[in-house]
Amino acid sequence: MKLKYIVFGGLLCLGTGLRAQTLPYKNSRLPIEDRVNDLVGRMTVEEKVGQLSKMLGWEMYEKDGEAVRVSEKLKKAVKKEHIGLLWATLRADPWTQKTLETGLSPRQAAKATNAIQRYMVDSTRLGIPLLLSEEAPHGHMAIGATVFPTAIGQASTWNPDLIRQMAAAIARETYAVGGKNGYGPVLDLARDPRWSRTEETYGEDPYLVGQMGRAMVSGFQGDKVGGEDKIISTLKHFVAYAVPEGGHNGGSVSVGERSLLQNFLPPFEQAVKAGAGSVMTAYNSIDGIPCSSNSWLLNDVLRKQWGFGGFVVSDLLSISGLNGSHSTAADAVDAATQSIEAGLDVDLSGSGYGRNLLQAVKDGAVDMQTLDRAVSRLLYQKFALGLFENPYVDEKAVSDKVGTPEHAALARRVARESIILLKNDDNVLPLSKKLKRIAVIGPNADNMYNQLGDYTAPQPDDKVVTVLEGVRATVSKGTRVDYVKGCAIRDTSATDIEAAVRAAAEADVAIVVLGGSSARDFKTSYQATGAATVDSGAKAVSDMESGEGFDRATLDLLGDQPQLLHRLYATGKPIVLVTIMGRPLNLNWAARHIPAIVNAWYPGQQGGLAIADVLFGDYNPAGRLPVSVPKSVGQLPVHYNHDKPKHHDYVEMDAKPLYAFGYGLSYSTFRYADLRVELREEVDDFRATVRFTVTNNGDRDGDEVAQLYVVDEVSSVVTPVKQLKRFERRTIKSGQREEFVFELTKDDLKLWGVDRKWKTEKGTFKLLIGPASDNIVLEGRLVLTKDFEV
Repeated sequence: MKLKYIVFGGLLCLGTGLRAQTLPYKNSRLPIEDRVNDLVGRMTVEEKVGQLSKMLGWEMYEKDGEAVRVSEKLKKAVKKEHIGLLWATLRADPWTQKTLETGLSPRQAAKATNAIQRYMVDSTRLGIPLLLSEEAPHGHMAIGATVFPTAIGQASTWNPDLIRQMAAAIARETYAVGGKNGYGPVLDLARDPRWSRTEETYGEDPYLVGQMGRAMVSGFQGDKVGGEDKIISTLKHFVAYAVPEGGHNGGSVSVGERSLLQNFLPPFEQAVKAGAGSVMTAYNSIDGIPCSSNSWLLNDVLRKQWGFGGFVVSDLLSISGLNGSHSTAADAVDAATQSIEAGLDVDLSGSGYGRNLLQAVKDGAVDMQTLDRAVSRLLYQKFALGLFENPYVDEKAVSDKVGTPEHAALARRVARESIILLKNDDNVLPLSKKLKRIAVIGPNADNMYNQLGDYTAPQPDDKVVTVLEGVRATVSKGTRVDYVKGCAIRDTSATDIEAAVRAAAEADVAIVVLGGSSARDFKTSYQATGAATVDSGAKAVSDMESGEGFDRATLDLLGDQPQLLHRLYATGKPIVLVTIMGRPLNLNWAARHIPAIVNAWYPGQQGGLAIADVLFGDYNPAGRLPVSVPKSVGQLPVHYNHDKPKHHDYVEMDAKPLYAFGYGLSYSTFRYADLRVELREEVDDFRATVRFTVTNNGDRDGDEVAQLYVVDEVSSVVTPVKQLKRFERRTIKSGQREEFVFELTKDDLKLWGVDRKWKTEKGTFKLLIGPASDNIVLEGRLVLTKDFEV
């Protein structure tokens, strides 16, 4: 009887398994829509609501030596809340309290995500895998992952194809350890550098930001969602998050409809049309309506006008912000109702929806159709990713995909192309590798975390190359390299300027590395959203003056950095200033006195080598500013493409920035010539072909970034003083000439008319071509004889 029982039990299990395999939602041969409909039809209301909850992932595993297992907190969340997603499971930083010791190595990370998915598949009623979302703006924010330059540096390359390659590498590393959704790109227009998160953006121009965003989405997702080593992209932050009043992170935004449509929304539209699978709402409100409850943004613009088919996710706790900081909802149930009705599908926190949304459904405030629609959008992406067929990763393949030498080489390339030569009087640069003595000085000269930027996990010391290490690795064996820190970024209690002055006085040249820092530390306290809590009167002073939550009232170099630079200049020795920072800082004095200035933003793990490549001539710099550098906060906003009329000067200074958008020098000189404009007007569109040549007159091969700007001379509504419409970075050999060809159509010249319709108006358009927005060397005209509807 016992044997028969075992056989019967085995047959029963086998039969159950066969029936489970034939359930429509588990049949990979069926269209995704059919699978989604079948699964939604089998779910309880509680399971549907839970599916929209994305909880904090780093609490969902337990580590014991090399062993990793699911935590009791995960089991409880799955049993009681039926969660559908996790966020930042593999994240490590001071906020999560995950260190190199308590966090996960890449191999352990794969074990953790496999354990989590195995629990979901084996221990839940429907076996729905979790979608694991990870921070990935300039590398997967996990121990062992490759750290690339932050977005402001990526944009400084003006090379979308390179950024696409970088994004593909980030996706490969994230996918290898179980992440299937990467947070990025950030498509906010940075027009107030006081704002703490400027480093996360691609700068101030909608066209440049849009091109970089498309590149990131393409690199993350490939040709379609679901490919090996590919992840879906989450666009951030929808929308106009980077221009808060007073530079206060998350503050209200004063943006008109026309500016919103013509400036802030186009980068998102480009990325959506590139196939982005997810969009994140911003914390801010626009004209009194929070982005997380803005039906016009999420339903009308995003879905109806642009055809977005993915899911919308809140920023952390932004749903709760409706009945909290914004005070536009009476209570948490009202906040959940407003958000889901507005088209927000997924709650990042697990507390915005959950029991609040469930109560709203039971009360009839949210109907089942609205809930099903949100759940279906998420499930569609899970099916498209292939999570139901293959929720696990190959733990043995991790070492071949994460933190590889190939990715390190790519990080060095991105860093090199991002470096901007701001000043080079008397050709101080490049330096000779055979100098007898070099002094490397400054708080950012040998601080690995200060050059990595925010949203970076702890990394082993030998993985990151500092400027000091890069210089020592580059110069000849006979060159002596002395290092003195001199001062900190902010703290004035441990300054040793005298030692720095002595080192500079004894050297042939001083390389001074100043700027800022977004390096989080364990002394700083953090808000529930992850932003830092800034205490201007705190006794413990970290270097951090940038990064989420660190808004600035001034843009001056902090601490004793100005004093250090002044004293070093007084030695009379040649000074090369290298800035490592997350936002434009005040360089007025340096621009007047220091002969050579190189800006590296946050250059990532290979930044020291990349900077040395530029300083010693192994690489000819060609980075360009994606954001204008002001002379004073009193000029803000100072972006180049402000609306007409032209700005007039102030009493104290002119209205021009210190360095303009698109600016950057080279060790070569380039000559522009032979401009030709050809126009062919058709019934519904036109095609304007703009041709010109660029010759490298220097004695070095180098890259040139040719830029095309357009001025609408007469328009029915006010338009910008100039607008970037095309650019191309291209290598030109010494003495060689290259032809550049740009094409424009009606979409490039459209405006939002008085009648609230898109159109391209007839009239004259000025075409401006040059190496920077304030350095126009060729000028042409384009005359349209009729209007075009867009």
